[in-house]
Amino acid sequence: MSAYGIPSRLQVLGSDIDRSQLKYHDRRVAVTKEFTFDAAHHLHAYDGKCANLHGHTYKLVITVSGRVNDIGIVVDFGDLKRLFDEVIKRRLDHQYLNEVLPPMNTTAENMIVWIWEELERALEAYGRDRDVRLERLELYETPTSRASLERAWMS
Repeated sequence: MSAYGIPSRLQVLGSDIDRSQLKYHDRRVAVTKEFTFDAAHHLHAYDGKCANLHGHTYKLVITVSGRVNDIGIVVDFGDLKRLFDEVIKRRLDHQYLNEVLPPMNTTAENMIVWIWEELERALEAYGRDRDVRLERLELYETPTSRASLERAWMS
């Protein structure tokens, strides 16, 4: 077969690989997925453009870690998407953030802590058996401006 050849047949579970081989290791691995939502806000006590009502397409980068399950997966990317959709997007997408978030100035620095607290609460139920936990968040307000948060800073 050439370097770019098509395999003559697909590997078959049970004959070419045993189910016990699917979990290759028992190490902690980080998994990252990016999401976007659109929202409007303004800042209080701020001397600049952001004192006026305006909007952003926010990008949220979520990193979780855990130990792989019996087929080698820490978190299914689809489950991570559902978690984001239910916990964050449903509440913030196309909303006026000053109205839907707890009383705070809706800075990226304040919002990312609120997002952390909400995601961490939701993750507790999801991945308890493999110690799945939130490791890092990045909240982009623009393509070049972001706030970040790491597990060690939340203790």
